[in-house]
Amino acid sequence: MKRLIFLGPPGAGKGTQAKALSSTYQIPHISTGEILRRATTAQTLLGQKAKVYMDKGELVPDELILDLIKERLAQPDSKKGWVLDGFPRNLAQASFLEQLLANLNQSPDFALNLIVPDEVVITRMLERDREDDNEDTIRRRLQVYRDDTAPVISFYQERGILKSIDGNQSMEAVTSSLQTLVES
Repeated sequence: MKRLIFLGPPGAGKGTQAKALSSTYQIPHISTGEILRRATTAQTLLGQKAKVYMDKGELVPDELILDLIKERLAQPDSKKGWVLDGFPRNLAQASFLEQLLANLNQSPDFALNLIVPDEVVITRMLERDREDDNEDTIRRRLQVYRDDTAPVISFYQERGILKSIDGNQSMEAVTSSLQTLVES
């Protein structure tokens, strides 16, 4: 049973690596970004609200995210483990997750932090060719990450479960490093 939280700036490869570990360990990959993109494409009420923030490169407010996470972690397939990708993004969400997991009698095994330089992130994200990825928006997202998400790294470091990995290497090398770490 593996319960893994992925941290790192947008474009660091969290989604790619989360999918790889999800497949390896046969546990659900829970991506708030994917949930939000589906909601915006389907133009659900949540999706319409979220799109306003996403288009500006800002984080979607906690109240729009927390119920989605709570509902997803309570599903039967999450009892054997999970990979969280894109959550928590700030200290309030990290505290919410800690309490939610306590209520579910679960705890994360590792918070895996992918470290990638800003210029590499910008190049990667521009290559993705998504509607919401232009250089100004990407730079704004990186600043929001530093302001809001980076403190979550300290949160998990204080709990003794943070592991940082150089995300600026080949996809296969990062996957191998992550698997070695998770197996240790």
